[in-house]
Amino acid sequence: MGAAAAIALLGGLMAGSFVTVVAHRVPRGESIVGPRSRCPACGAQIAAYDNVPVLSWVLLRGRARCCGEPISARYPLTELCLGALYAATVIVLWGDGGEIALGLVFVTTLVAITLTDLEQRIIPNKILLVAAVFGAAIAALADPGSLPERAIAAAAAGGLLFLVALAYPRGMGLGDVKLAAVMGLFLGRNVAPAILVALLAGSLVGLAMIAREGAAARKRAIPFGPFLALGGVVGLLAGDKLVDWYLSTF
Repeated sequence: MGAAAAIALLGGLMAGSFVTVVAHRVPRGESIVGPRSRCPACGAQIAAYDNVPVLSWVLLRGRARCCGEPISARYPLTELCLGALYAATVIVLWGDGGEIALGLVFVTTLVAITLTDLEQRIIPNKILLVAAVFGAAIAALADPGSLPERAIAAAAAGGLLFLVALAYPRGMGLGDVKLAAVMGLFLGRNVAPAILVALLAGSLVGLAMIAREGAAARKRAIPFGPFLALGGVVGLLAGDKLVDWYLSTF
């Protein structure tokens, strides 16, 4: 398992580098296949040896080789985050290849969505659609008997957040609703604790902002996608234990 987790970590670092490209280009309607990455400051093409996950940023001391402009820390942080999530997914779901494959696609989607929602306040339909297609295909091949449960979970999670969006349109968008539905597809019954964690985390942050800034905080919109992503990770890695604990306790 240790060797597999290490390989997953490296794969996650490389996937994290690709995810930053996806998060930057998809909302802008640009191709994720080409052209090669360019410096956002001066437009110079970035050499392959300056595009090694994490290592290049460290060796360059966070500055572009071409023009010396600062390189955002979100690049290495995204790569490290996805690498850690890949390793954790393999460790927690070890022994079930189908669930591991679903988990890797899922956390990749969550990280991409977090970036787009934080930077541009958008959850792209294209990312959600691709994730849903991959998720449904993997589930159909690995565990076709789970598809009805996953469909019900997707409808329930999406329906719940749709009602929240109707009641509070300034705090919840249709992108969040669709993301919740995709989470249900990947997580099945474990989407329940995932949504609960997301709502609790979002509420706590909102209350903290109100306590700090007063009534002015009510006018500030904060993206809910990252909270859903946090809940999704909890649902993936600990959802079974949380659901079993709830059922056995109550």
